[in-house]
Amino acid sequence: MRGLLYALIPLVTASLVTPAAAKPPDKAAFEVMTPASTVASRTDRRPNAGGTYDPVARKTFISWSGKAADTYVQAYDHRTGDWTAPKKIADGESDPHNYPTMLLAGDGHLLIFRGMHNTRTVISRAPLAHSLEGTWTDTEVTAGDSASYPMPVKTIDGTLFMFYRETTNELDPNANPDFRPMKYIVSRDNGRTWKNSVRLTGKQWAFGSLGRADHMDEIYVGQPRYLPSSGRIQFVYTLAGGGPSQHEHDVYHRNVYYLSFDVRTLRFFSAAGHDLGTQVDDAEQERYLKVVETPLELPGGLKSPDYILQVGTQRDGKPVVTWFQFDAAGSPRDFAGAWNGWNWEVREVANGLRLREIEPLNGGTWRVYGTRDGRPDIETFLLENGRVWKPETLITTPKPVQRVEVITGFRDPARILATGASSARDVSVADGDIYVAGTPRK
Repeated sequence: MRGLLYALIPLVTASLVTPAAAKPPDKAAFEVMTPASTVASRTDRRPNAGGTYDPVARKTFISWSGKAADTYVQAYDHRTGDWTAPKKIADGESDPHNYPTMLLAGDGHLLIFRGMHNTRTVISRAPLAHSLEGTWTDTEVTAGDSASYPMPVKTIDGTLFMFYRETTNELDPNANPDFRPMKYIVSRDNGRTWKNSVRLTGKQWAFGSLGRADHMDEIYVGQPRYLPSSGRIQFVYTLAGGGPSQHEHDVYHRNVYYLSFDVRTLRFFSAAGHDLGTQVDDAEQERYLKVVETPLELPGGLKSPDYILQVGTQRDGKPVVTWFQFDAAGSPRDFAGAWNGWNWEVREVANGLRLREIEPLNGGTWRVYGTRDGRPDIETFLLENGRVWKPETLITTPKPVQRVEVITGFRDPARILATGASSARDVSVADGDIYVAGTPRK
């Protein structure tokens, strides 16, 4: 199967339209607002839970990382078209991994989730329902210890899941630094109390690996996506680790994987429907979950694939994933994988883009948001059932963008949150803009 996948890629790329060859539309379909200028620091945030629309308040709420990775929130009033000033919620401890993610709990209170890099989970709760106002309260959730990269999801019945990657050697000094599996915590009372996956299932982790010969035992989830119709959360992820000669954290990346999680039974499934139980190990991920195998190398000195990956569905409900990896010159190459019921069809669909986020439209078509290194603007493309790639439009931004997230339950003109790139990696510098874009109000 691996040989088939590699053989397939050059055959399908020849007929696809690349962004460089396409003429952009004459008029952009998006308008851009700038809720805050020269305030954003570098962030490692995934495309998940950056903001949410509240139909009761008729407001869109967003969160972002400012100087020292401190957490800020803002609100957009859809009745007046006004933004509130940035409101600081919590300290970020000068670590770009300590980014906020946001959900609106079933009781109407906003929650901010932060995995304080490798140490603890902290949840900030708004004191008033449907509002940012007042003094928020912080709670350290011991059930989510040694957490990084919080990925919260609210299910249709109001249950809250927060998936995270555990840094196990912070809890067990005998564990290797490149053993970092995925776990989750669950709340059924709007975030007041939590239970972790170990307690709920009796398993050491939710999905991950231990003891691989290449030491790639770290999980880097690119994106979760909740499907209310099926009660499943989809995941796409890559591996990281030290490589075959050493136990070191995040030296290499390798491969792309897909799985789904049933929020009712707490069981995992492959794209083909294999029931993998409440814990996934390496043998199962290699046999059932691999979308594509990539070389264990550092092309252009970069880790590849990148850890920002996206997941969605085709018209018939089968999964589709997108990602980018690098060529020898360090330039991004962009891929889509579509499950056809028997195997993954993998295509190179573009090049030069960092794929940031995907948005469902209709009939299995997804809008793909991408950026180019060192350039302003966000380019959008249409991906039909993971197989046909078409240029769409250009979202004009004054400065380069580092992250794009579709706002949960969005209402235009606040459809996406785009965090501007800071001029330095260190979070002591925060001069990126915060953009929110969508189609114009009628």
